[in-house]
This record gives sequence, C-alpha cells and structure tokens, in this order.
Amino acid sequence: MTATLAQKIMARACGRESVTVGDVVTAQVDLAMIHDSGGPRRVEPILKELGVGLFDPAKVVLISDHFVPGDTDEGARILDLTRAWAREKGVRFHDGVGICHVVLPESGALRPGMLAVGGDSHSPTGGAFGAYMFGIGATEMAGVLATGEIWVRVPGTILIEWRGRLSPGVMAKDMMLALCGRLGMDGGKYQAVEYTGEAIAALSMQERMTMANMAAELGGQTGLIAPDAETARFLHGTGADVTGWQQDWAWLRTDPGATLQEHHVFDAAALPPQVAAPHSPANAMPAAEAEGTAVNVAYIGACTGAKYDDLAAAASILKGRKAAPGVEILVAPSSKRDQDRAAEHGTLGVLEEAGARLLPNACGICAGYGAHRLGADVTCISSTARNFKGRMGDPESKVWLGSPLTVAASAVTGRITDPREVTT
Repeated sequence: MTATLAQKIMARACGRESVTVGDVVTAQVDLAMIHDSGGPRRVEPILKELGVGLFDPAKVVLISDHFVPGDTDEGARILDLTRAWAREKGVRFHDGVGICHVVLPESGALRPGMLAVGGDSHSPTGGAFGAYMFGIGATEMAGVLATGEIWVRVPGTILIEWRGRLSPGVMAKDMMLALCGRLGMDGGKYQAVEYTGEAIAALSMQERMTMANMAAELGGQTGLIAPDAETARFLHGTGADVTGWQQDWAWLRTDPGATLQEHHVFDAAALPPQVAAPHSPANAMPAAEAEGTAVNVAYIGACTGAKYDDLAAAASILKGRKAAPGVEILVAPSSKRDQDRAAEHGTLGVLEEAGARLLPNACGICAGYGAHRLGADVTCISSTARNFKGRMGDPESKVWLGSPLTVAASAVTGRITDPREVTT
C-alpha cells in the first residue's frame, strides 16, 4: 500500500508494516534531546519521584544554550546543575557551543528515518534530515527518558510543493514567512508538514533546517524533507558514515498516490523577499510594502537566522558598508562551529567591520534571555522565527521578521529594505 514519509517512519518506530492516519501507536524513540532550560532541572525531579533512571544514556543528548553564558546568579546555578547532571548520567553533552537545533545535527547525532523528540518547540528542525522529530513538554520528556517510548497519533501529511527556483535576494526564511502569511499559524494543523519541489531540492542543508524549524510557526507537529545527496554530503561532513545512502534511504519517500491531507503548490520564482510585522509571523508581506519603517536594531541570531549560510548572506550585503547612523547590529552565531567557519572565511570580519557586535552562541534575546533584550522604544528587524509581543524584550518593543539578507539591507539603510535594492 502507498504511504507518506511520515507514515513510513512511524510504522518503523512502532514495529509495524504500516500505520493508518489517526492510529494511536506506541513508538520507540531513537533520540531524545533536552536543553538547560527545560532539561535536568525539570525532568530530574520527576524521574526521582518515579524512582527510575534513563532508558539509554547513549540515546540522550543534552545541550546548554538558553542560560549561556551564565552571567546571572540564576543562570549560573542552572548551568552548574545541568553540568552535574550530565556527568552523573553519562549522556552526550554539548556545553555552551550553540543552539540545540543547530548543534544536534552538526554533531552527527541525527540520521534519516529516526523518530526523535526534543524538549523545545523548534525541534522539528530535525525533519530537514528526513527524521521525524517534534517537540514535547517536560512531563512527557520524563516519560520518554524513563521508558524510551512515546505514544503518538499517526499524523496526516500536508504536502507543500515549491516549484521553480528562488530568485536572487530570496531565502528559505522568505518562503516560511510567506507560508505563515498565506496558511496562518494553524495551517499545519499539528500534522506532518512535508516540503518538496525543485526549490527545496536546490536548498542547502542549513536552509532546509530553516524550513523544517519553522513548521512550528505553521502549527505543524514536524517539518519533513526527504533525504538526498545534499543530506548525505552534510552528514559526511559531521563524520558520519553514509556509504550506501541511496539504498539505505530509498524507502524514505512519500509514495506517488499516497493519501494527503492537503497539497499546496507555490511558485518559488515569483516570491519576493518577505517581512512579518509585529507581533506575529503570520503578519507577512513583501518587504517592499514595509519600506520606510525605521529600525534601531538589526538582529542576526537564532536557529533560523545565524547559521553559517545566514552569516554569509548578511555579509554579502554588508561587505564594504556600515550600519546606518542610529542602528545597532547584533550578531549571535547559532553555533561555535559556524562562528569559527565564518571567522576562517572572513565572513565574521565583514560583519564586524560593518559595526556588528558579537554575542554568545546561544538563544539569547530570541528567547528573551540575556543582557541585550530590547527596550520599550526599540524597533528591531530580526532573523528570528518569532516576533510575539514581549518575546525579545519590553512588550512595547516592535520586532519585524526578515531573512538575514533583509536584516542586513535594513541595517545599512536604517529602514526596512528589500535586499534587492542594495544588490542591484
């Protein structure tokens, strides 16, 4: 029988030949990811009350990224607790080297076909690698850590097909903002959102990570992209053995004729750069429609906006230019690995010469942490995934979302700017 990619991964995880949309199944978890904010300090009291340990420490990855760099008393205490728990339990631990959704795949922990869970809403990022990964809360995570199992209602698939190729000046972030605007933040209906088409196949893995990540903003349970040669190339770079990937991953496809909940088709070539007005990603519009809106801060950060590809995109605009008077550029690279790569290739130098201030490799103000939270009188253009009221600072601050190209172009002009204006 025909099946979707989501159904195939679910069937494998629960040991069945096939599953039907709507079935409630008990699935074996291949990987559980937790971080300092929602991890040990939340789950350990539950595990202690139950009197149980971890089902398999080798299948648990812990990453500190929210309270990094620990520059408050509370943050320092939580990081100390996190480190002590990692030593005690013997789990894989990445301490202060970047945001969990970027560090996890670059560490080589993810594989196509996995069923994985994360203690964070943007855990669907793992779907860029053909893994079914989704976010869960601390109580459910404690159950996973204790048993290695989770019950799941088999999702339907919403297939989003992007035909054609993106035009210069347009990135994955623009695609996702456009989808949030057109389908709404409940457009994913807590189902599996699968991306396909020529434009998706042409994206780098880091751009695909942005697509999968922001399935959360669409209201999907996960975002999926079938693995291919680009997936293999990226994983090989992490040290993974991907010999025979064509045969091993051949089953990881949605079959022609498989039943879909919805099928949307978009023209990538016709898509202009997008921005989203405060206070929702669904307030999306072409960047040109918001031109003239003055900005005080240009923030290049977060798991959707400060990976190496994002930093390089911003640098392509900022090279030889300076921030407009009164505009502060803040750059928080998504991982230490990407920051080091940017430094090696001269990308970081370009950003700093333009006036950028370098911040820690952490969630930072995207999640409302750290010393650089926005003040009441600030208008920010940001490469983050969310611009909810008060999320990045004072509730009176105003956050616009855009791609790293749009953020950089706006930093140069001092107003929201279609990046094509400064590249032509």
